[in-house]
Amino acid sequence: MSPNANPRDPWEPFNRSVSNFNEGLDQAVIKPVATGYQNVTPKIMRTGVNNFFGNISDVWSLVNNVLQLKPAESVETLFRVGVNTTIGLLGLIDVASDLKLEKHTEDFGQTLGFWGMPTGPYVVLPLFGPSTLRDSVALPVDAKGNLVNSLNDVALRNSLITLRLVDLRASLLSAGRLLDAAALDKYSFTRDAYLQRRRGQIFGPRTDVILDEERYDLPASPDAASPELKSDDALPSGTKITP
Repeated sequence: MSPNANPRDPWEPFNRSVSNFNEGLDQAVIKPVATGYQNVTPKIMRTGVNNFFGNISDVWSLVNNVLQLKPAESVETLFRVGVNTTIGLLGLIDVASDLKLEKHTEDFGQTLGFWGMPTGPYVVLPLFGPSTLRDSVALPVDAKGNLVNSLNDVALRNSLITLRLVDLRASLLSAGRLLDAAALDKYSFTRDAYLQRRRGQIFGPRTDVILDEERYDLPASPDAASPELKSDDALPSGTKITP
């Protein structure tokens, strides 16, 4: 790591090269396909596809809410899955949101952070994009938790994975245009936005201690936490540190 390197991004040269590769692949293949999908597919169908995959992801969110000892969120997510799978026709219709059942999206990277695993350096993965060392470790577990990946019918499984990728990319077309217009350095903007979003997903709006996500490479300040807890990256969400 060079002396002037961003402490959250010590592998920046490598990350930028992977980011450029992903950007080239996106511009050449993924974005045109997603644009065509958005142009030819009626909005009601795209909404149904998005709802369907959202319902599948809620099943894995339920597991991670349980692992994070969040009883209220777990129960609400369980009801979401039950309502959308039955009344909502396998999730094609998001009946649960109409019933004010809030969505609590969680993944295994958030679960690891909840239980104190430091975020580690920022890393850009081929095809997957922005991540951290912690989130990268969690990816295989998240893949196992995706019900689509457990399908034995290879053709159906691959078709659903492709549809999910195209639908997800289509949903980001407007955000991508805004990012292209607003960001002087698209890489830095994306990195900072990703890290801030992941902190918020795990810790919420907390500012009572310095986070390891900010300077994981430095020892914690003695004044930042108690002797037993060196940073709030070792605390469950919602825990407060008092003098």
